[in-house]
Amino acid sequence: MIRALTGFATRSPWKVIALWAVLGIAAAVLGQALVFRATQPSTGEFLPATYDSAAALKVAEEHFGAKPDANPLTVLVARADGAELSASDERRIDAVAAELGRREVVMPKTGQTPPFTQDRTQVPRVSPAMTAPDRSFRLLAVELTGNPQDPGMQDLYRAFRDNTRAEFAGAGLRTGFTSGLAATVDTADAEKTRSRIVGAAMLAVIVLLHVLVFRSFLAALLPLLVVSVIGGAASGVVVGASLLTGIQLDSSTPQLIGVVLIGIGIDYFLFLLFRFREQLRSLPGQSGREAAAEVAGRVGTAVTSAALTIVAAFSTLGVATFGQFRVLGPAIAVSVLVMLLGSLTLMPALLAVTGRRMFWPSRALRREPREGMAGRAGRRVATRPVTMVLASLALLGALAAGLAGMRVDYGQGGPGDERTAAARTAAEISRALPAGVSEPTTVFVTAADGGGVDTQGLGALSKALAAVDGVGQVAPAVPSGDGRAARIDLFLTADPQGQQARDLVSGPVRETVAAHRPEGTEVHVGGTAALFADISSAVSDDLKVVFPVAAGLISLILLLLLRSLLAPLVLMVSVGLGFAATLGASALVSQNLLDRPGVNFTLPLVLFLFVVALGTDYNILISDRIREEMERPGAARAAVARAVRHTAPAIATAGLVLAASFGSLAVNPAPGTQEIGFATALGILLSAFVLSIVLVPALAALLGRSIWWPVRPRPPVAADATDGAGTARHCDDAGTGRHLPVG
Repeated sequence: MIRALTGFATRSPWKVIALWAVLGIAAAVLGQALVFRATQPSTGEFLPATYDSAAALKVAEEHFGAKPDANPLTVLVARADGAELSASDERRIDAVAAELGRREVVMPKTGQTPPFTQDRTQVPRVSPAMTAPDRSFRLLAVELTGNPQDPGMQDLYRAFRDNTRAEFAGAGLRTGFTSGLAATVDTADAEKTRSRIVGAAMLAVIVLLHVLVFRSFLAALLPLLVVSVIGGAASGVVVGASLLTGIQLDSSTPQLIGVVLIGIGIDYFLFLLFRFREQLRSLPGQSGREAAAEVAGRVGTAVTSAALTIVAAFSTLGVATFGQFRVLGPAIAVSVLVMLLGSLTLMPALLAVTGRRMFWPSRALRREPREGMAGRAGRRVATRPVTMVLASLALLGALAAGLAGMRVDYGQGGPGDERTAAARTAAEISRALPAGVSEPTTVFVTAADGGGVDTQGLGALSKALAAVDGVGQVAPAVPSGDGRAARIDLFLTADPQGQQARDLVSGPVRETVAAHRPEGTEVHVGGTAALFADISSAVSDDLKVVFPVAAGLISLILLLLLRSLLAPLVLMVSVGLGFAATLGASALVSQNLLDRPGVNFTLPLVLFLFVVALGTDYNILISDRIREEMERPGAARAAVARAVRHTAPAIATAGLVLAASFGSLAVNPAPGTQEIGFATALGILLSAFVLSIVLVPALAALLGRSIWWPVRPRPPVAADATDGAGTARHCDDAGTGRHLPVG
């Protein structure tokens, strides 16, 4: 199957290129245009209905008209001169608020508005909320509907913000905006320039690495272009599948897909390019098309196994209970399959068309390269395997020691948010009111028999909640429009996105609700703090299932690929050590250098999947080459040295490219994304430079051909491999003039 695809691509390269150009670019354009229609902005929608906050969200939607894509905003209105608000000021504020609640906000359309952008024009819901006890400001509650990540929705918010600001400024009043959408837009505006610089820098690093390695502009630029086309097509396929099935994606999924595909796509192209150059150098008379066919068929097996490893790892997320993971896994798996298809068709077709011109103006094809760093590394690993193994284990063990004090943090905010206007407005509100006033914790009460709820009978519950330490204020019970439910808003003294609020809600608040629940009613606790308290439980449960299932599937793929029982064990132990070292180092950096309360709650799972799955790519590549070299005459250690010499440049370059791709996330203002970017980049570097270039080859050198037990390669015996007495002599290491002991 693999050779059939690569063979067709190299025999009919222009047909393959034309097909990808038309279908790939079309899918990429449609995917980019429709992506925000396929994403789910509400994290609560991903929780199973069995969780308390998910049940509360359902009550809010059914009885209070809450929408999954609703964006609540808090607007602060104060006198421009800093004086206290008078009664006439309050009346003026409420009158302007009423006018704003009747006026349609038109989504602006500019030349930068993407095609097929959904028109978000709407009439916002605006209502007065409360006045600060010191009368320094009055708060308005606003709701806009739409995906907060959608550029059109963000433009709509900016239009509403500017209109509101102008209306109140005319009355001598100033305004501030905070909560979800305001914070999202302010952060995006503050980071726009830096994001562009980081993106350009990442591309520049990738191109520079390719230029330095291949000494060719075509070999440097073509991988980026090809991967962009295939990656865009993959994103389009995922978005299309989401729209057709009705299964919505998490808002972070498209960004993660983009980063993953750029990294692995360039990796796969690099694997092909290095082997293609080696083939052309060793057989000067062979045509580019013949070389492309032979190389694509051989490397295609390793690339397919590497891609299927990632697919298997992320597919295991389908068994997670937390919907955000359950959707992320299959989405990345599908996109990787599209990238694999491109790697087996479009990439070989381009090699067949360009041939030796791929490496112009470099003259490297005309001569055998010098031994270089890769050759020296191969010799050192082959001649001193015990030293290399011990050094690798010492480094990985030192980094893994950070696991001893690791803590997990479920917070969503971070120090970087303090620069935004939304954060400053929230801080101003918290100085006069409880910290949770802009994001209240809500207790929903419904009748167990589906009948009506009497708000007068909720006094005891409200009184008990007001007595809970950490609850700053309890609002009066509000009945739903149909009279079948009631809500009680709690304003916590702690930051609703902090650990203290989550502990308060999951502990004392829910315990009080259970103890004082009116007879014949069902009571559920919802809100930001309750939601993330439940997410923490869901993620903890998922980790216990996903880890062993993913490890088992990856082991099975390695078993089938390597046709060995011992080699997969060696690879899985090595990537396990790499995962532990990466997570431990991340904990040390987050908790000690950055002074954060702990690592982000998604980090262990995401890191496990990315580092184990992507790191296994490099292990597969080096293992496949070691087996190939061991099938030739000569000593096992000499085979290891040759494998490292020929494969280390590809692994090192691919590792740097993939680390740069993930490292671009480390400058994202969201702490969770920062940690994922830093940790994954570190894990990829450890996988490439420590595991695949040193540890795995050193273990292969120690074990020799027995690493492939029970199906060991049996090369023909070289004429000079032994003397008459059967004593092992020496063999030359691939023409380098270096000699290694046989056996």
